[in-house]
Amino acid sequence: MGGIEFTPDDNDLIYDTYGVDFFGILRYFYEALTGSNWDALVSTVLHWWNIYSIFALFLSLLFFAGFIYSKIRYSQLSEIEHHKIHEAEKAWARRYEGVGTRSARWDVIQKRAGEPNPESWRVAIIEADILLDETLSKAGYVGKSLGEKLKSANPSSFTTIQDAWEAHKVRNDIAHVGSDFVLTQRVAKETLLRFERVFREFSVI
Repeated sequence: MGGIEFTPDDNDLIYDTYGVDFFGILRYFYEALTGSNWDALVSTVLHWWNIYSIFALFLSLLFFAGFIYSKIRYSQLSEIEHHKIHEAEKAWARRYEGVGTRSARWDVIQKRAGEPNPESWRVAIIEADILLDETLSKAGYVGKSLGEKLKSANPSSFTTIQDAWEAHKVRNDIAHVGSDFVLTQRVAKETLLRFERVFREFSVI
């Protein structure tokens, strides 16, 4: 028996071998409702997509370059700020070297801590850290830095060593993080109180 051959026209919905031809359905309804050519629409969308892709790529490269530049500048500024703090520490140590007693220097630190601005609290903590470093050196602790001296300490004979570590960590945050480190009055007071407990153990005050 001979079968009747069916030839689909433009009004027929064409089904894919493995399922529904969704793009075909979309094309059918788009052309039926708008009277426009589907291929022209696709060509226009692709054209604008290519323009968008180029623009997006350009912006991405621009933002990436800005990010790299910002990281480099931030690193440079952090290094400059750290250098300034280090120089200020050395200048403060030279200023008070051999002048008065360590107790008098602690009085200067407390005076700074009592001022109503975060910058004075930062300076007070840095100066207290310098005094702590000198105190441990005079007590016979060995190390190139305060951190090394604390590591070499025996907790059984240095009962406030945890206070020293915690106070020194705040000093490091101030020195290394810089202005991005938010120093509240509460943290400043707690840190200086830790320094005070250490200084009392070593009879500095």
